[in-house]
Amino acid sequence: MSEAMTIAPVEHRARRWRRIKKAAVVSVAAFLILIGAITAWVVSLGPLPLTQAREVSTSIIDRNGKLLRAYAMADGRWRLPVDAKTDVDTAYLKLLLAFEDQRFRTHAGVDPLALARAAFQLAARGHIVSGGSTITMQLARLMEPRRQRSLYAKLRQIVRALEIERQMNKDQILDLYLALAPFGGNLEGIRAASIAYFGKEPKRLSIAEAALLVAMPQSPETRRLDRYPQAARAARDRVLDRMVEEGRVSKEDAAQAKAVAVPRLRKLMPILAPHSSDQAISIVKGAPIIKLTLDSNLQKVLEPLARDRAIALGPNISVGIIVVDNASGDVLARIGSADYFDDSRAGQVDMTRAVRSPGSTLKPFIYGLAFEDGFVHPDSLIDDRPIRFGSYAPENFDMTYQGTVPVKRALQLSLNVPAIALLDRVGSSRLSSRLRQAGVNLVLPKEEAPGLAMGLGGVGVTLQDLAQLYAGLARLGTTKPLREIMSVHDDPRDSLRLLDQVAAWQVANVLMGTPPPENGVHGRIAFKTGTSYGYRDAWSVGFDGRMTIGVWVGRPDGAPVPGLIGRAAAAPILFDAFARTGKLPVPLPKPPHGALLASNAKLPLPLRRFRPVGELVRTGGEQAPHIQFPLNGSRIDVDRTADASSAAMPVKIAGGVLPMTMLVNGMSVGVIDGRRQRLIDPPGPGFARLTVIDATGAVDTVVVRIQ
Repeated sequence: MSEAMTIAPVEHRARRWRRIKKAAVVSVAAFLILIGAITAWVVSLGPLPLTQAREVSTSIIDRNGKLLRAYAMADGRWRLPVDAKTDVDTAYLKLLLAFEDQRFRTHAGVDPLALARAAFQLAARGHIVSGGSTITMQLARLMEPRRQRSLYAKLRQIVRALEIERQMNKDQILDLYLALAPFGGNLEGIRAASIAYFGKEPKRLSIAEAALLVAMPQSPETRRLDRYPQAARAARDRVLDRMVEEGRVSKEDAAQAKAVAVPRLRKLMPILAPHSSDQAISIVKGAPIIKLTLDSNLQKVLEPLARDRAIALGPNISVGIIVVDNASGDVLARIGSADYFDDSRAGQVDMTRAVRSPGSTLKPFIYGLAFEDGFVHPDSLIDDRPIRFGSYAPENFDMTYQGTVPVKRALQLSLNVPAIALLDRVGSSRLSSRLRQAGVNLVLPKEEAPGLAMGLGGVGVTLQDLAQLYAGLARLGTTKPLREIMSVHDDPRDSLRLLDQVAAWQVANVLMGTPPPENGVHGRIAFKTGTSYGYRDAWSVGFDGRMTIGVWVGRPDGAPVPGLIGRAAAAPILFDAFARTGKLPVPLPKPPHGALLASNAKLPLPLRRFRPVGELVRTGGEQAPHIQFPLNGSRIDVDRTADASSAAMPVKIAGGVLPMTMLVNGMSVGVIDGRRQRLIDPPGPGFARLTVIDATGAVDTVVVRIQ
């Protein structure tokens, strides 16, 4: 009996252990099944849709990072990229985290304390008081919008929040949330909302503005400022009340913020430099941010100038303005038309890139080549009188003639006859090739070669090309291709040759003395005006030591505008544009080495007066000068290790009337002796232009290569 009683407890314990073991196995199996099911469910969710979440509106920014223009996304939403550290007011960020997620920096995506608090409030009051969702959970919901609230949706947010925290750091999470947070209608993100409602970036927000932007994403459609301003105001005030309760905002500051009315209308998104923006987005495909060389502050003051002046000049007239930094060739401002949205003025046509007749604006480069060749000086005398070149007889704009004038005066007064006489000596093809060499695209009439008429506008050119040429004068003879889209790579643009340094400085110095319009100050800006045939285009291009500004005025359709001339229509806009830059003009460079500064009486005899080749009068049997040695196109080897006398290069002349002047690259090196020869110091390696001018003004030139 006692043995049976002893066996029974043992069997009972064994059975109980088997039951416990079986229950444990079942529990473990159930747990594993649950884990497997959860894992399978998580896997079924797929990867985080980060690519779609990071899609933003294409933003065009200026050289300092300021927004010029943004383009809505394909579905019409405005969503701008955000960097919380640089783009958003720190006071707003503190308010946001205090209201939405106080432990954002410490939790792993889910805040158990906040969830517990939300559950307790729901049980105690019967309705949702606070959601308990972290910033990360809200970001998960924005990345995968839910149709309705449910336990399943909340669990999904929790899982996604944990995934987000594993793949992104806190700053990245905050940036993405600030870009996706809804603010009603098609506005997403703090930047789009701040610009649309307050007309400014969210870098500087008042307490009232910050509280309003904190409140709106909780119910963006029922708190839209353009539809439900009172509901938005009430939500803002509740945010302020809670911040007062938590001691984050003083009662006085909250009271002042509550007294501020909320905006009731949306403002337009910024559209600065629309032509440049359109051009940039057509070139740079798919980039979320495109940085231009433009200066938004300069663009802001010049766009109204173009609009107001076009309205004052009459219907259908447009204005184009371009501003270029001389040193870098960067475009600082581009106003393609008077009003981008004015169809009557063809506002969407960029007139800074339109090919038009330049009028007299190419004359400075004719004079520059004449100075470079050394057969004329700014103080030389030149005749302004009727003259014929074959069947072509140029006339001055006012149909009068000035007689004999200094060359510099002829350029300042934009006299046509002297310019064409110099172009005849320089050569139209040479002018054309030199301008092309400087990076300018000249458009000639079909199947027509360069001719003398190009000196008065018989060729097509754009305003931006003219600005590049004139900036080359300020750079002492070299141009740099214009740049408007900034690249992260090194700038590959090389300088291009326009004129010799001395010739470029002489032209700039002459243009500095051009009489200014009534609203201008003399001697502060070097500038030139131009008027195309038939009063179709009015031009004015000017520069100082810092920048070059070009102005075009006319009708985009090319129709004539009686009385439209460069000096009256374009020059005043040019001087106003310089004034609106807010900077004092910078002086031009000092005269380069070799510049001949002398009055007419002290010039070498052949430089005192210019006569066209066809007018040279000879009284004997003398011949025009001819450089016998070195031959044109020859190569000269110079031994630079020898003494100076051994390294000198001989020049031999035949014919010509003494005295004769010898020039190397446009600079006088002395006179030719009675034996009609001279030893000269060869210039550095490269091409050199040797010119001889006799007493009658006859000239011969050769180009040799020194090596």
